[in-house]
Amino acid sequence: MYPNGSVRSLVLTLHSLELPEMSIYPAFIFGLTTYLFILLCNVTIVVTICLNRNLHKPMYILLLNMPINDAMGATNLFSQLLYSIWSQDTSISYPACLLQGFVVHLYGGASYVILTAMAFDRYIAICSPLRYGAIMNTNNLVKIISGMWLFNFTVIIVLFSLFLNYKICQTHMTDLICYNPSIMKLMCEDTKVNNIYGLFTLVLYHILAFSVVAFTYIHILIACVTNKQSDTKNKALQTCVTHLVVFLFLEFNTLFPLFAHRSESVPAHIRRMFSITVFVFPPLVNPLVYGFKTKEIRQKILTCFKRKIHSV
Repeated sequence: MYPNGSVRSLVLTLHSLELPEMSIYPAFIFGLTTYLFILLCNVTIVVTICLNRNLHKPMYILLLNMPINDAMGATNLFSQLLYSIWSQDTSISYPACLLQGFVVHLYGGASYVILTAMAFDRYIAICSPLRYGAIMNTNNLVKIISGMWLFNFTVIIVLFSLFLNYKICQTHMTDLICYNPSIMKLMCEDTKVNNIYGLFTLVLYHILAFSVVAFTYIHILIACVTNKQSDTKNKALQTCVTHLVVFLFLEFNTLFPLFAHRSESVPAHIRRMFSITVFVFPPLVNPLVYGFKTKEIRQKILTCFKRKIHSV
């Protein structure tokens, strides 16, 4: 048993990837290349929106939060994973483990609240276009963005503050990264409260996001069917399909690993693999989907790319 006073110096051991020696360097190069490509894609979206005044609109300002969040989530995973592959050292201090777990859940929660806010924005833009400027003004936009991050921070801070009163009985982690379920397995006492609150937050995020997305898209679909202007209808549907693809991909990439993690019939190595997919595929797919499917962003990126080629 490790008392509360010694946890700052406590060193944990994450589960190893168990790579053969000949695979260490190829795995490191592959991981580093994947991480750099994720950063490149997400930074491109951020820079494109920030540097083009034509994109300084509520839709794109809300979208700006997504690549920032994706870059944060990917950095949180790859910084530890690449170090452990290169050095073959899977140790991590307990405070660093808590920080990694906090960022893991912060990233996951933010993915849902950002998409929820974006669904609300599209609902107002398509169903109440004449009131869009009044509703989505600068003050309300700041309130929405501040509110969704404050809500997310508060929920996750409460989740991890519950660990402060527990004593640790073991130092070996059964997963590749630190997050709430893996940290709970280290505790001596009954962690029923943590488990219940963790499930509550999971249900809260999913029900909130699904309810808002379902409500808004049903009304958007009705508005598109009743709208006789084909150009307006096509533009609205194109924007919404992009958002819906990203949302459904996030749901699949979150729920499938969750069920696999809680099912004893799924092999342990499969569960560990699924635990890191949510930090790889969404940050990789989201900027590609929005970059190629959103006409304004695609045009700005291509214009900038062409300028760079001509200048060379």
